[in-house]
Amino acid sequence: MAIDPDLLAILACPSPDHAPLREETRAGAEVLVCTFCESSYPVQDGIPVLLLDDATPGPNGLGVGADAP
Repeated sequence: MAIDPDLLAILACPSPDHAPLREETRAGAEVLVCTFCESSYPVQDGIPVLLLDDATPGPNGLGVGADAP
């Protein structure tokens, strides 16, 4: 199930850098991926779970942005 485009346009990574998200399928599961840190957030029953504790860190770390210490 795809995320509504209007909702996707306002969602952002909950990490301090607040980058936009994009939809992807990883390992057969729908996820939202941060366009900066590349961390992925699960989508369960069409509902994005944007909790840092439930995220899979990306190659740039989890929530690591230009403003992060």
